[in-house]
Amino acid sequence: MSDNTKNKGIEDQGGRVRAGEELNTAGVDAWLKGHVPSLQGQPEITQFSGGASNWTYRLKYTGGEHGGDFILRRPPAGTKAKGAHDMGREYRVQQALKPVYPVVPAMIGLCEDEAVTGSEFYVMERIAGIIPRKNMPRGLNLDAATTRKLCTNVLDKLVELHQVDVKATGLDSLGKGSGYCQRQIEGWSQRYTKAKTWNVPSYQYVMAWLKERTPQDVANVVIHNDWRFDNVILAENDPTKVIGVLDWEMATLGDPLMDLGNALAYWIQADDNKLMMATRRQPTHLPGMLRREEVVDYYLDKTGYRLDRQWDWAFYEVYGLFRLAVIAQQIYYRYHHKQTRNPAFKNFWIIVNYLDWRCKGLIKRARG
Repeated sequence: MSDNTKNKGIEDQGGRVRAGEELNTAGVDAWLKGHVPSLQGQPEITQFSGGASNWTYRLKYTGGEHGGDFILRRPPAGTKAKGAHDMGREYRVQQALKPVYPVVPAMIGLCEDEAVTGSEFYVMERIAGIIPRKNMPRGLNLDAATTRKLCTNVLDKLVELHQVDVKATGLDSLGKGSGYCQRQIEGWSQRYTKAKTWNVPSYQYVMAWLKERTPQDVANVVIHNDWRFDNVILAENDPTKVIGVLDWEMATLGDPLMDLGNALAYWIQADDNKLMMATRRQPTHLPGMLRREEVVDYYLDKTGYRLDRQWDWAFYEVYGLFRLAVIAQQIYYRYHHKQTRNPAFKNFWIIVNYLDWRCKGLIKRARG
């Protein structure tokens, strides 16, 4: 590991709030001081650009004896998919998980009064650290052995989540029981059809293949449903150590292999083609990172689940890519219909086309 990793200034920071996405500072400040009376002064508000769904802000107070550092999450403007962007649900899931899965941030409060800032929102304590986004922060240079340790530590946290005692969390009613795999294929197929625009493929072939190949659930556990490197926080003094896991909007009870399939949808490795590289949003291309097939082997060895890697696993991998395509299309739909002005979403339709091609390639390979 380079000595640069011990330097300050590489922790994740917010930036300027995007036009049209400003908070009602006075309203939020008054509400937050009702939950944390020791706060003084007005907060400095910045916005994080990493998310493509919910809007995430940092509220930093410097007044008072201790000040305060918080994260506020709220849904985006515009039409939303049914069941998506439920701030109350995300808040309660994290609150329940915190005692048994300590890397969840500490919750401060949930505001369901939309009059405060135009929507419901929740606030949690900010965990100071490094978020590994598309590239590691400048000045953070890890050798291959250290990068591999980071990679396996992130995967171990996923395994640890899947081994959480559901009864101990009180989240028994979070999911709908057996049949999770089938419900996901049906649900995401319906969502894609509803969000389709003229410039993306039908996905009929992919949806039919997934429906035909849907397996029985291997287990019913707590799953994150959006497991990526840019949803974890690393310790600044040891950037292989996971100290936080973020973005629990889609967490539920379900099949852990579906969760792993979702995670691999974002896993771009060093020898992938240029088109795939263009979609990369996490540093899985670095020397030392496991390849996709190695990730599957590592996870299966850790958990004891057994599958035919060349046939049965293809379902989970194609599912993960299809689901990612639906999410991208739902976001693009909002941009297409001028419900958001975020320029980052302008070319998401290209990603949707690319993912259709990639799904069909995996299906062809699986059929042999």
